[in-house]
Amino acid sequence: MENENKSPKILVFSTDKISDPGIDQAGLRKIHYSPSVYVISLPCSSGIKPKWIMHAFDKGFDGVFIAADGHECSYSASCSEHTNKIIVDTQILMKEKNINTKRIRMAALCSVCAEPFVNHIENFSRILSEIGSATKEKQ
Repeated sequence: MENENKSPKILVFSTDKISDPGIDQAGLRKIHYSPSVYVISLPCSSGIKPKWIMHAFDKGFDGVFIAADGHECSYSASCSEHTNKIIVDTQILMKEKNINTKRIRMAALCSVCAEPFVNHIENFSRILSEIGSATKEKQ
């Protein structure tokens, strides 16, 4: 029998100049969040590819969280719009593979957003726990 208390495995795409420092602050301030959260850093959230997100689901992640740059992005004035389109395109792929679209989330996080990051992850974990394992969903 699968452990009912197991935390969902979440992949976070974070940006090195804006959201990473906020996530790092959560660790430095010892604000607890699940050890089943994995962070990949990249320069800009609008550079994420839908196939990367789908690969995460193929590799057993229950959810993908994008810690987006929002309007603070130094690479693109339309970063939020591009990142939102990535989410929409990915949701289409997710539907084609019978993956619940609630398994992907995005929020703009700044360099001092330690508590908001942890709150987002806790809420996302709760949602993922309610809908169950992504592995079971695809079977």
